[in-house]
Amino acid sequence: MAYYIRPIESGDAKGINALRRMPGVFENVLGIPSERVKRSEEDIINLDDNVHEFVAIVKETTGSEMIVGNISLKIFSNPRLRHSGSIDLVMIHKDYQGKSVGSKLMEAILDIADNWLMLVRIELIVFADNESALMLYKKFGFEVEGTMKKSSICRGKYVDEIMMSRIKEY
Repeated sequence: MAYYIRPIESGDAKGINALRRMPGVFENVLGIPSERVKRSEEDIINLDDNVHEFVAIVKETTGSEMIVGNISLKIFSNPRLRHSGSIDLVMIHKDYQGKSVGSKLMEAILDIADNWLMLVRIELIVFADNESALMLYKKFGFEVEGTMKKSSICRGKYVDEIMMSRIKEY
């Protein structure tokens, strides 16, 4: 499988929306099946300089491209928090999970964080039962900081989320 990573573009809204609504994806990203493309369009249009977002792209045999992954890093705008950021989104197409797409997206976003933004702290939140995501984040040095009890709804019940962070000393 050949894919590449690039910054998000304005024309990516339909692909992001399809990924965000996909069974096997939306359950783990606070998405819902009824989300509209307009939300993705507005999210992309309204990105500011404090948000860095990448997509993973596969070229299909027809020559068209399909978005199979997405990751977003937000730098906190408060001057006293500018050394910190949050990975607000990681989505991987259900057919491409476990095929290193998540690792490549993490590498791309952490390169920006470490080598261009000099962030000391990066945090994220993940569903407590999302074992593959937990393994991915731990692989990249994220550590558990705590549990948010019954913080979200998933599959008709309240579920816990895990707060994680990675601290980098320069």
